[in-house]
Amino acid sequence: MKKELLMLACLSAAACGSDTPTTPAGPTTTDTSFVLTLTAGNEVPPISNAEAGASGTATIVFHVTRDTAGTITASTVDFSVILDHFPAGSTARLSHIHTGAAGVSGPVLVDTGLSPQLPVAMPAGTGNFSFTGVTISAESVTSVLANPAGYYLNVHTVLNGAGAIRGQLK
Repeated sequence: MKKELLMLACLSAAACGSDTPTTPAGPTTTDTSFVLTLTAGNEVPPISNAEAGASGTATIVFHVTRDTAGTITASTVDFSVILDHFPAGSTARLSHIHTGAAGVSGPVLVDTGLSPQLPVAMPAGTGNFSFTGVTISAESVTSVLANPAGYYLNVHTVLNGAGAIRGQLK
């Protein structure tokens, strides 16, 4: 009898430690990061004026929330961009993620938040900007994550209004 009670107690204790959840897990958030090298030569067409030597580095982090079925339900994106080798006195006015493979110009998909009202002056030819929590639609982030090479980030300046430096997501 003692042996049977001991076995029953052990089985009960093992059942309490079960890995089988009784309720579905809630939404999960994951981060996906991209680090891009931005150059004037990557623009379409390549920059050939005073900003031809300009470059930069961008870190883009997508914060993606998925429901229990794995479907993306919400997302935000953070941008951190370092600008370098611009002529003294340059001003960055816009920056976006665009749809487009390498060598192809495309429409804006996500605006970083840099604007003519919030420009980055580069009196010594360098500068930086960061924007966090920028909203991106579930449809857009799904497309970017499925094919990052089909998207690029560029920075527009006063001198190069169509874009001064560019880098593909990889």
